Order: sequence, then C-alpha cells, then structure tokens
Amino acid sequence: MPDDHAAGGGATPADTRRRRIDAALRHSPLQPAFRAVAAARLAVLAYHGIDDPPTFAAQMARLARTARPVSLAAVEQAVRDRRPLPPRSVLVTFDDGDPSVLTHGLPVLRRHRIPAVAYVIAGLVGSDRPYWWSEAAFLARHGGSADGLPPGTAPDGVVRRLKQVPDTVRRRALQHLRDTARRQAPRTPQLTAAGLAELRTGGVAIGNHTVEHPCLDRCTPARARAEVEQAHHLLAGLLGEAPTSFAYPNGNLDPHAERALTDLGYRTAFLFDHRHDRRLPRNPLRISRLRVNADTGPHRFDTILSGLHPAVHRLRGGR
Repeated sequence: MPDDHAAGGGATPADTRRRRIDAALRHSPLQPAFRAVAAARLAVLAYHGIDDPPTFAAQMARLARTARPVSLAAVEQAVRDRRPLPPRSVLVTFDDGDPSVLTHGLPVLRRHRIPAVAYVIAGLVGSDRPYWWSEAAFLARHGGSADGLPPGTAPDGVVRRLKQVPDTVRRRALQHLRDTARRQAPRTPQLTAAGLAELRTGGVAIGNHTVEHPCLDRCTPARARAEVEQAHHLLAGLLGEAPTSFAYPNGNLDPHAERALTDLGYRTAFLFDHRHDRRLPRNPLRISRLRVNADTGPHRFDTILSGLHPAVHRLRGGR
C-alpha cells in the first residue's frame, strides 16, 4: 500500500481512494484490538526525509501525547540487560541522512523532547552528490539509457530494476545512464560533519547506513563487508566515537554484512519490513521497523502505529 499524501487541490482520484481506505481502517472495529496488542510491542518508525514539516510535527505531537518515545541508548540497554522496554515504546529513526532531518526534523524533535536516530550514508557526508537512486531517476527522465533497461521504462521502474540486479551491474548501468542522458543530475548538498554534531547535540544518535547505500544482498561478500566496515571507520572519524547501530539499505538483510556487524561489536541493526518487534527484540541485529513518511496522514499514521495497516499490507502481498 503506497503512502498517502496530504489533501489539497492537486489530489488525484487515487489519493482520494487511499484516504478513504485509510479512514475506513482507522474506524474499523479491529483497530482497538490491534492497538491493544501494539501497546505490548516495540514500534520503530522508519522515515527518510522531512518533506512535509507540518504533518511531521503533528505526528510527533501525537507520539508525545500517546506513546513513550525511547532513545537508541534505551533500546541497546534493554538488549544488554535482557529487560523489555516499557509498554508503548516507540523509537524514531531516519534513513540516508537527508539534510531535512537537521533543518526540519530536529526543531520538532527538540520541541517534543523525542530522541531519534539518523542512519547516515557515510560516503556522502560533506559532499554535494545526489543519492544514486535520485540520480538514476533524473537521468532516466532526461533520456538516459543502459543495457537491461527497456526503452521507455519509467524512472521509478529504472530504480526498482537497479535495486534487483547484482551491484556490479547497477554501477555499470548508472554510468551508462550518465553517459547517455541529455542532462546530468543536479548537485545536492548533503549533511556535513558539523550537521552530524548538531544532530547529536539535539538528541539524534548517528548510525551506520553503509558508504554508498547499495542493496547488500546484491553485493559480493567482500563488497558487503567493505560497505559496513568502511562506513564504520568513516563515521568513527567524523563523530569521535564508533557507531553502534546499523540500518540495512532498502531493508535487505545480508549475512556477510551481519557478520561484519557482529565482528565490529554492533549492538543493534534494523530492517525495513513494516512490522512491530518485541519490547525485548529476539535478534538485536534484525529489529523490525514500520515504514512511514513525513506526509503520512493522521488516519494511516494511527493504523501504522496500531499494526492494522502493516497487517493489511502483508495480506495484500506487500514486502
């Protein structure tokens, strides 16, 4: 189930239909039962950027009123002490290290005293390089082509395809897209080391999200391990201390990366599987997370927290 968008003059029939489904789920007689079960589980919310600050602010206000926001340190202590987190515990996380987490997210988190974690693509810190998937979509829109990508493939289809092929093929295809596109993707200022420090001061822990964000299960074993280890050392140098938490790019679990995390002493690692986890996670290197966007409307946000939306998503065959 794709996420909903804020209501407005540009709403499409599909947007309207999604909002109606979300409202129906929110008022379903199943919702109270799911909410009761969710209170005894750990909800880890997985965001990316903050593209709708007012809606994100409303989401965080709701968490502050109705849930128990916890820090990464609290989750790691629960794992270490083998003691479950309190009921209604929620951990807020962000993948990729989008600068909007600093500019739009941090003020809201501070206002509501909500701790969080930002999983940063270490190789982009201090650069102006775009995310590879944003670049691929832009190049496809501007005439870029590559072997294995049928002519006319929509930009989002190009990105989906590149996430499915071996990483060496992805890298080669991305270079072909650059060579053939009419325009190159615009530069995108990324978080700086100073920005990371400001996030940490504001209560946002920094975690490892690899060097370049490949799908690790599409990498060779050596490449998967190197993505984890090199990012670990880069972040340790930037932060003055080594990260202890990791988020798998695209949520793709890889055993070679997992072994690297174990060897480096990581305490937690997170999936992207749209599920709740236990208040004492069974496997701290495979903790489930709930997918949510900063523009997710209140009805869907409520059913994501309760677990009803994830259950329906799974019934519909969603990953």
